[in-house]
Amino acid sequence: MIPPRERFTAREWQLIQTLDTPRKVQLWLNSFPYNAEARGGTLRTFRGVLRAGKAHCLEAALAAAVILEQHGYPPIVMSIESKDWLDHVVFLYKERGKWGAIGRSRDPGLHGRKAAFRSPRDVACSYIEAYVDYTGRVRGYGVANLDDALPGYDWRFSLKSVWKVERLLIKWPHRKIATSNDSYRAMKARYVAFRERHGEKPWRYYEGREKWLPVPPEFL
Repeated sequence: MIPPRERFTAREWQLIQTLDTPRKVQLWLNSFPYNAEARGGTLRTFRGVLRAGKAHCLEAALAAAVILEQHGYPPIVMSIESKDWLDHVVFLYKERGKWGAIGRSRDPGLHGRKAAFRSPRDVACSYIEAYVDYTGRVRGYGVANLDDALPGYDWRFSLKSVWKVERLLIKWPHRKIATSNDSYRAMKARYVAFRERHGEKPWRYYEGREKWLPVPPEFL
């Protein structure tokens, strides 16, 4: 159930009124440092993210869900499953019949996507190349509406870590995405060569970048 105005502080409500589009929410999340959990694991809610001023991927997805449900977008998240178990989570949204995503990551290619995809699967597939590094490889995706999946659970405002959300997504049914071994090996070889040559993570040669939302300034 969408929380009423009274559940938010004045600061929170003002922010929500300002961030009324997916692009604005992505830019807001881009302005935060990535939460590398240097002092131990966290899973902050929207309120916790706003207070901490940083977010990792699942925290960013929860924050985006709380903000944008006030503007008519249901609280849908997508878990992208990797063979190395370093999964990624994004907020999933739909505009004019097309799907897009909002995300935050330490990797430049794993941020948001414009509403330019026919299905959640196509959104997930747009992360295939960007997910390849030394160990990563997309192998599936799962889509969950948090209101439906976690009725009565306070994933919006709690000041404690909401680990139940993470446990839900780990267990949530994922649909397989298959990529050929030849294609994967070629992408990995290109990634490794770039890292060895330049010492940084690539993204400018990835295909489909015209469908990305802006990446954080640290990658530019």
